[in-house]
Amino acid sequence: MIMQFRDRADAGEQLAREIEKREPSNAVVLCIPRGGVVVGERVARSLGAPLDIIVPRKIGSPVNPEVALGAVAQDGSTFLNEEMISLLGIDMDDIEEIIDREVSEIERRMTGYRGSARYPNYRKNTLILVDDGAATGYTMLAAARFVRGSLNSARLMIALPVAPPDTLVLFAQESDEVVCLYSPEEFYAVGQFYHDFDQTSDEEVLAILKRHGPGGDPEL
Repeated sequence: MIMQFRDRADAGEQLAREIEKREPSNAVVLCIPRGGVVVGERVARSLGAPLDIIVPRKIGSPVNPEVALGAVAQDGSTFLNEEMISLLGIDMDDIEEIIDREVSEIERRMTGYRGSARYPNYRKNTLILVDDGAATGYTMLAAARFVRGSLNSARLMIALPVAPPDTLVLFAQESDEVVCLYSPEEFYAVGQFYHDFDQTSDEEVLAILKRHGPGGDPEL
């Protein structure tokens, strides 16, 4: 199988060229850490746009945390796989406990990464939600719902290098526009489309935020 991207920087540069064709007005690049920040930096640099972050968190099964049941953003906005929750017979009270715990962790990470969990006024901006790829897309969907419900931006674009077709259908329902460079039917994991998919460190994220946006000094 041919790798589509050398690394996240390469993916970001390719994605930036595609986004430029859309000529987004008053753009702000809103990245999902950690890998999405590396991709987003290239997009922000190309557009001459500010860079910020959003930190949605996966909602794992109380039985097996590795099984994703959805995701949540900092205001409690969620995207839940209700079919999976019902199939596994998981009580919603248990899900709510996990959501509360993850919201607290989001606030801690937001403060650590950027110094505050509060956002500027983005009502007149096109917010471009960026990650390094998506499989189920739960975290991106929770982030999109947060943007819609709490940030009320003029326009919302979801942009990423790679995602499966069914996930892109969900993204289209939660945004004004979706930009995706590669959408194969045969999809197992985001990393299969990168030659180098090493984990991005907190230090790398902080360095990027220091160059382009609000920064913090986290205990992450």
